[in-house]
Amino acid sequence: MHKLLAGIVDYRRHVRPAYAETFAKLALTQAPDCLMVACSDSRVVPNLFASTDPGDLFVVRNVGNFVPPFERDARNGAAGAAVEFSTEVLGVRDIVVVGHSECGAMRALLGSALPDSAPTLRAWLSLGRPALEHLTDPIAPDLPQHDRLSQLNVLQQLENLRTYPGVAARIEAGKLKLHAWWFDIAHADVLAWHHGRQRFEPIDEPTAG
Repeated sequence: MHKLLAGIVDYRRHVRPAYAETFAKLALTQAPDCLMVACSDSRVVPNLFASTDPGDLFVVRNVGNFVPPFERDARNGAAGAAVEFSTEVLGVRDIVVVGHSECGAMRALLGSALPDSAPTLRAWLSLGRPALEHLTDPIAPDLPQHDRLSQLNVLQQLENLRTYPGVAARIEAGKLKLHAWWFDIAHADVLAWHHGRQRFEPIDEPTAG
């Protein structure tokens, strides 16, 4: 906690002056370009590796970067509510799901022990089971199994997103695009899914252009 408090003091002294005008405008409204669904893992920092400013991203973070499939009467659908708010209210034009290497959620899905005192976590991780069914797919065969599962899980979340009526309608109308990214922690690099080559590849200048 001391590190956090010291960070706020440093922010007030050195960072806030440069962003004062930006936040004054954002106090009235927000118009993010993108919904980003990322893992809660402390090593994954979307605003850092995407070099974004305040107001650019509408971010959802949870263990395993899951998007539960659409349920009309869902009561605990925090991720689903964020999907609907960002698309139906804010009108974002892109949704990015970001997985990452060495994900603890993926290791748990592959059999790592979970404490008996974490029933909510155990139930939440069941959202990753559909990705487990694709482990025989020929994707990233050189990666460790938990990292392969992490990439497959990102692709599964795009399928889950398409179950939301508003998302499906916007994709059909050309108003929304879905993207699969994967953050390689050891190399501090971001990869994107290339559908034609059926693999995740580094996002470089030609890709960004």
